[in-house]
Amino acid sequence: MEPIEVNAGAWYLRALRADDRVDDRPALADGGVTDPDYVATRTAQWAADEHYSWAVCQPNTGELLAEVVLTPAGSDAALTGWARTGHEDALDTALEVISRFAEGALGFTVSRG
Repeated sequence: MEPIEVNAGAWYLRALRADDRVDDRPALADGGVTDPDYVATRTAQWAADEHYSWAVCQPNTGELLAEVVLTPAGSDAALTGWARTGHEDALDTALEVISRFAEGALGFTVSRG
């Protein structure tokens, strides 16, 4: 599946990026994710329908505040996420929005892990 952007009210959810316009790697490192291939891995996982991940961003700046990951397994899907320090509210909102999206638009039964 191609990455899907989602409006979550105060937050904007999009695929992770590391290109000449947006580079999420510094924010990922701030959250403890230091693998230099992390963004490329997440991009490949979208294409392979293994994991769908969203950068939870501040809409004015595009700064990554949290990440939400949906892992499909048949008709079920596990929903997980993490937030940079001080941005747990963005994560909580994104988890709710992606849970509804996964159940309503994608037909998954979602569990939080």
